[in-house]
Amino acid sequence: MSNNTKNVSIKPETRNHQGFFVRDGEYQFMGVDESGWALICFDDVSCHYVDPDNLESVEDLVD
Repeated sequence: MSNNTKNVSIKPETRNHQGFFVRDGEYQFMGVDESGWALICFDDVSCHYVDPDNLESVEDLVD
């Protein structure tokens, strides 16, 4: 993953763009697409599109 990614966590009961719940955990924030969905990835194969309002910065939580 590139160096411009950011570690984020998700709010409880976050759903992806298909309406399925996303597992709690730490993700890499990859960016926001043209339709407004934030792409987050748990690893190289497990990624989800979620509402950006459901993201929390891990760095902000540590402070």
